[in-house]
Amino acid sequence: MKLSREDADIFVPDGVDMPGALARTTHLCVGAHQDDQEFMAYHGIQECFGRQDKWFGGVILTNGGGSARSGIYSDFSDEQMQAVRRGEQRKAAAVGEYACQIQLGHASADIKDPANGAVVDDLRAIFELAAADVVYLHNPADKHDTHVAAVLRCIAALRALPEERRPGSVYGCEIWRSLDWLPDEDKQVLPVDERKNIAAALSGIFDSQISGGKRYDTAIMGRRAANATFFESHATDKTDALSWAMDLKPLIDDPSLSVADYTIVFIDRFKKDVVGRIEKLRGSKG
Repeated sequence: MKLSREDADIFVPDGVDMPGALARTTHLCVGAHQDDQEFMAYHGIQECFGRQDKWFGGVILTNGGGSARSGIYSDFSDEQMQAVRRGEQRKAAAVGEYACQIQLGHASADIKDPANGAVVDDLRAIFELAAADVVYLHNPADKHDTHVAAVLRCIAALRALPEERRPGSVYGCEIWRSLDWLPDEDKQVLPVDERKNIAAALSGIFDSQISGGKRYDTAIMGRRAANATFFESHATDKTDALSWAMDLKPLIDDPSLSVADYTIVFIDRFKKDVVGRIEKLRGSKG
């Protein structure tokens, strides 16, 4: 596997040689930034933790150089912050017992540039070798530009694979906008209630962001708990932690589908659900 950047970082916690470490991956997450995969794909991490027949692999697209910084990190240069973020992601890979962790080291601007073919080429090389059955991506309704760009590059790379190498499930996960608005029948329900000690450890590793004033660690735990409690109004909770995802598999199987049009279908269903409930209950004077 040849990647486009010489400074791409590849880490295998248990020391298995590449490409074998990637080839054993059954659950693969591609996140835009360090810590994204721990927040959006814990479902895959817990599925694989402590197993020898299932392995979670992570890919981070950007170098972390544009991260906000304060406290002990306030005077760090972009290069120093990149090193910190890279180290934090390696720590998470060790704690989560990942098959491997790949940090491609691209600038955010390169991810957002549709003319930059290197990003898609890197992703295709990784997808081809991993041939994971479950893939976790950002979702196209996210409000972070780099996240949306990341999922678009991933979709392009997955579409370029032969059909027999494409994953069985592709989830578009929530970070910078909850997917609570999805109608229940459209929600991909991902239980994330196992090994909360590991989940907490993974969320808390990214000190450079948490100390910088963003309590992602508590926020993500709160979102998961809220998802579980507010999922069903007339039933007791079946679990105490859930993540939502959007089914992106149809976009991979049918390259003729527009990502924007596909996403709008979910938004239209949400609109229909809201309007229909109001009309049903408003009465003649509503």
